[in-house]
Amino acid sequence: MTIDSGALGFGVGERAIYAADPWTTRGRLFKEPSSPTRSDFQRDRDRIVHTTAFRRLKHKTQVFIAADGDHYRTRLTHTVEVAQIARALARALRLDEDLAEGVALVHDFGHTPFGHTGEDALHAVLEPFGGFDHNAQSLRIVTKLERRYAEFDGLNLTWESLEGLVKHNGPLLDENGQGTRGPVPLPITEYSASHDLELASHASLEAQVAAIADDIAYNTHDIDDGLRSGYLTFEMLEDVPFLAGLMREVHDRYPGLEATRFTHEMMRRQITRMVEDVIGVAQTHIRAVKPRSADDVRQAGLTFAHFSDEMAVTDREIKKLLFTRIYRNPDIMRIRSNAAEIVTDLFHLFMERPKEMLSHHWFDQIQSLPVQAKARQVGDFLAGMTDTFAIATHKRLFDRTPDLR
Repeated sequence: MTIDSGALGFGVGERAIYAADPWTTRGRLFKEPSSPTRSDFQRDRDRIVHTTAFRRLKHKTQVFIAADGDHYRTRLTHTVEVAQIARALARALRLDEDLAEGVALVHDFGHTPFGHTGEDALHAVLEPFGGFDHNAQSLRIVTKLERRYAEFDGLNLTWESLEGLVKHNGPLLDENGQGTRGPVPLPITEYSASHDLELASHASLEAQVAAIADDIAYNTHDIDDGLRSGYLTFEMLEDVPFLAGLMREVHDRYPGLEATRFTHEMMRRQITRMVEDVIGVAQTHIRAVKPRSADDVRQAGLTFAHFSDEMAVTDREIKKLLFTRIYRNPDIMRIRSNAAEIVTDLFHLFMERPKEMLSHHWFDQIQSLPVQAKARQVGDFLAGMTDTFAIATHKRLFDRTPDLR
């Protein structure tokens, strides 16, 4: 994909006309005075970084359980890598970098312990009560569950940050009001009823670059962690022509390079090629649509920031490789099954004996609730757990705890 280097925003302070404007934000649910030193999007990003939910990400699984080793990505290090890529894309396209970074930093707040395994297990036990969705849980955290301010629950983020959190992967409703990916989770529809997030439109371009940055980050870094773990080999990467080409390029330039440096040289190139591909695609859409505002981007009926057709093929090939060689590896599947058992056990026990949560805040809220609301509160408590806390809690409450090694 060809990039228009003259349109890039490197070193340019002025935002593009189609960027979100922090000085004309649609505001917050609870009105607050503006800051004389920071834009509203800067304040959103800062609030996100200072949350308990952000700190908990350091002990939540990305792919490999923390006990597997110190050098594997956690949900926190993945989040920081996504934010870096999102900010780079935003700067190149002359967007608001703080909004793009904020959406990237908050996008995984709702993830459970043990990665997608924990999410699947929690969804299964909560299915009779509306199910579980990590994106909806992220919204609950920043609008309800974080208890930091005297005047409101949550963080009271701007409309643009909340919109980006909820819609960074595209509209949730079609033109007929039907869910684009199934029913819209209840926490999202409930919140949007009082603070309309316009679920049928696309999000800002800042949110879109945060979404594609997530794909770029885990496509690259799951390969890195896979090679480190031994679940992937360089020979396996040859099955993806794009990766095979990168390896030849590095080998030709640095013959005999040690494996660790070889991997990093390849990963650097992979990120760069994917980022440049997205920039070229976004520029093409911008030239065609000629948006004059962030709202023009939202109403254009398309995603501006995505892979080209050629890179989309590569993206699918990489995901297939990761799925077959890592995510569905028998060793990983055994660990997934054991992790799911921990989450399921804790849910049922807390539903029967909520005092075992050992938290006056949670117990005071839950003891007199009807079963539907009770299940949601238990789900909130479990979703907030780190891997280490979930394992320690299971060991405290059960005679046997499954092995996650």
